[in-house]
Amino acid sequence: MKNALFVCLLMLTFNTCFAHIITTKNDLPDSTSKDSIDVFYKALFKALKVGYLHRKMVDWKRLEAETYTNLKHYNSFKASLKEITNLFDQINATHCLVYRGNDKYTGTKKTIPKDLYSAQWKNKYDSKPSFEVKVLDGKYGYILIPSMVFFDNAAENMHKVAQPLYDQIADVKTSHQIDGWIIDLRFNLGGNSAPMLLALYDFLGDTNIWGELNENKKSVNQYKLINGNYIQKSTTIGSIHPKGALLDQVKVALITGIFTGSSGEVTALAFKGRANTIFIGENTAGYTTGNVSWPLPFNTVIALTTGYDSDRNGNYYPYISPDIVVSKQDNFDDLMADFNILEGIKFIKGND
Repeated sequence: MKNALFVCLLMLTFNTCFAHIITTKNDLPDSTSKDSIDVFYKALFKALKVGYLHRKMVDWKRLEAETYTNLKHYNSFKASLKEITNLFDQINATHCLVYRGNDKYTGTKKTIPKDLYSAQWKNKYDSKPSFEVKVLDGKYGYILIPSMVFFDNAAENMHKVAQPLYDQIADVKTSHQIDGWIIDLRFNLGGNSAPMLLALYDFLGDTNIWGELNENKKSVNQYKLINGNYIQKSTTIGSIHPKGALLDQVKVALITGIFTGSSGEVTALAFKGRANTIFIGENTAGYTTGNVSWPLPFNTVIALTTGYDSDRNGNYYPYISPDIVVSKQDNFDDLMADFNILEGIKFIKGND
């Protein structure tokens, strides 16, 4: 597209793990079977009516009747999955996604006009940036955390993903005299926040870091880090092996942008209430709701929105606003000329 970029906001951090779904010939629907369409949508409606955050605001009788009328026009199961977009639009399920193999189905995608983001941002995004840890000007740590998407949420896999990320930060921590750190979430459009939060353990320390609220915005879950373990209630979601002293009192400048969403917003929320922290950049995308996985028939699964995200103190934010606004002044060719980073360095140096 010339005038707009689709925001492909992925799933938020999962409060429960994706089920491992074994595909056999019997799992797969007949490509022309109306029965398969019926079976799938009955299961999808059940999931939505039981777990969807805003389920009490939906006229399910009217919506089901309308959806099944629309489904009569599809001649194959795969084609019928296009109806998910209309269904999600009807219930304002902006953060729900259905996955089947490499395909995903969402509501109508939000678009961001080209004039709202910089050419530097687009060029870097197109390069598919990976996790980065650098030292700027010999004394400022820089961490870029992009989207991270995977479906194996076993604690062992979380450790496997998170430990090398943590180790990169720990190596810089122990080999350089760092005055302060800059954490860049401008390319974090979504994914799984668990390895991100584990990688940042040294900065967050042993404490509650974020929470989940129900439809009445009452706290129902707290997530915390303890000795390198990421814990929900009594369940360890993942872990890293910590090295050296914590950095939970050092200065941290956290950069957000208009594309920072979902897991990127959870990662930002984890720093709300942390001492010696400043938020720089732009308002985030506004996907501050939590998803759980719910297996559906025929090798599909829904990332189902079930709650609101909160900071460690139970506060909800429709989006996260920066303390210092910087817009379209990115420079990924020369980070020391990036205005977001320059503002972060001012904070670290103590210059207002």
